[in-house]
Amino acid sequence: MNEKIHHGRNIKRFREMMGIKQEALAHELGEEWSQKKISLLEQKEEVEVELLRQVGEILRIPVEAFQNFDEEQAVNIIANTFNKEAFIANSGGTFQFNPLEEIKKLHEEKIALYERMLKEKDEMMGRLEKLLGK
Repeated sequence: MNEKIHHGRNIKRFREMMGIKQEALAHELGEEWSQKKISLLEQKEEVEVELLRQVGEILRIPVEAFQNFDEEQAVNIIANTFNKEAFIANSGGTFQFNPLEEIKKLHEEKIALYERMLKEKDEMMGRLEKLLGK
């Protein structure tokens, strides 16, 4: 626990989780902000409380989240409380798939779709020829 919590890194993590780009955050903070300035902010270990408050309002995240969130600690908690054996036992099996098999399956579905489209086109052409022949 000796290490300080990195405010800038936490701003970046929460911003990314919210799907907000640096440019958008800069725009919301005001004219004096730019993407480059946000990038520099996210590198700062300690950020002023007022600025954390402004960013928190934009991201709708409490200031305390930036000040107290420790990613390593969160990962340790999740790793220690997540019971892998129970999950596998309750799932009824493992979840494995072969990416090549999935691509092959998609390719076969695409070919079947093209064949159906060609068949429908031929049927439509036949109906049009009948209509024109009458």
